[in-house]
Amino acid sequence: MMMGGRRDGPLMRSNEKGRRSRIAAAIAIGVVFGCVFALLYPHGLFVSIPLHSIASKSYLQFNLSSCESSERISMLKSEYVAAYKKNAELKKQIQELTGKLWLAEQGKDNAQKQVLVLGEQQKTGPFGTVKSSRTNPTVVPDVSANPRLAKILEKVAVNRELIVALANSNVKNMLEVWFSSIKRVGIPNYLVVALDEEIANFCRHNNVPVYERDPDNGIDLVGRTGGNHAVSGLKFQILREFLQLGYSVLLSDVDIVYLQNPFEHFHRDSDVESMTDGHNNRTAYGYDDVFDEPSMGWARYAHTMRIWVYNSGFFYIRPTIPSIELLDRVSDRLSRGKAWDQAVFNEELFFPSHPGYDGLHASRRTLDFYLFMNSKVLFKKVRKDAHLSKFKPVIIHINYHPDKLSRMKAVVEYYVNGKQDALKSFPDGSDW
Repeated sequence: MMMGGRRDGPLMRSNEKGRRSRIAAAIAIGVVFGCVFALLYPHGLFVSIPLHSIASKSYLQFNLSSCESSERISMLKSEYVAAYKKNAELKKQIQELTGKLWLAEQGKDNAQKQVLVLGEQQKTGPFGTVKSSRTNPTVVPDVSANPRLAKILEKVAVNRELIVALANSNVKNMLEVWFSSIKRVGIPNYLVVALDEEIANFCRHNNVPVYERDPDNGIDLVGRTGGNHAVSGLKFQILREFLQLGYSVLLSDVDIVYLQNPFEHFHRDSDVESMTDGHNNRTAYGYDDVFDEPSMGWARYAHTMRIWVYNSGFFYIRPTIPSIELLDRVSDRLSRGKAWDQAVFNEELFFPSHPGYDGLHASRRTLDFYLFMNSKVLFKKVRKDAHLSKFKPVIIHINYHPDKLSRMKAVVEYYVNGKQDALKSFPDGSDW
């Protein structure tokens, strides 16, 4: 046992010495390599390149590139400036065209809508105080529309308004009663549009302001030979020139007796103020009419709004865009086929916009049916009422009866000459 211990001792010491020498050698080699790396890479093996260095190099490269292609850059800049200016011009044109298109779609040449668009915006007031405007602005007078008529109207019109009537020789006797009543009241601003030479001479002989239109084959033929309804249809076309010249017109048929000056009774707050064919408050000003359909059961009753038509033989019309559009619409429809002018006049005034149709945006007022009286009201009601028979209307229109001349003379006898029984002999209705 002791012999074995002695043999192992020297061997172990020898191995330990070899291991130490190897470690020392590795350390020495590491130190040598470290020195070599330190000399070769004094800032270390992994060094981050500063960003400003990269930017500087890129900037230098860009500058070199810019210097090399300065002419190309100058050309591109010039093209860019030109394109920018052109784009600005096109953008401005697009804005202008868009604005015009919007206005056209909104109003279709409706000037008063442009006024509303450009007008000052307003705040709403307290409850119950808000009132919308129903008075459209008048058009700018266009003397070029009819210079000769413009000179006549300068002499005849008062406050740029007047009574206008169309007449041919067929209504000569009624026309005399008509202008005699106007003269009696003292109304200075009235004018007869003569549709034939006989009426023109008749007016001149009686010192009545008259206007003869320039020759027009279509209008002249109807004007000379047409009856009441045919002549009535012409007035919408002829009336347009008066409105273009900036004058308000009281369009009057000749089967009317004037007892007061009508211009003292207009409100002038609407495009059209018209007398009505209605005979009481409900028919003249509108009412709720209930339609009964029993087969509908619980929903058998349908409410409808009703109003009797305006009379196209007596209405006051202001020179506004909606008024002129009304005349154009009625004239166009009458020219395309046979139709009653009064029916067309009312349809264009009252029909609302609906699919396939743009309604007319014209304001309207119904005149007091006792002041502006139709012959139905007079002969069925007023002449039989002790109180109403003492009331003096502004005008009486013999529109419900065919024996116009005799009834017009009777009206003059009753209201002007005081003959109390002048109206008694006539029936309520019409004797054909």
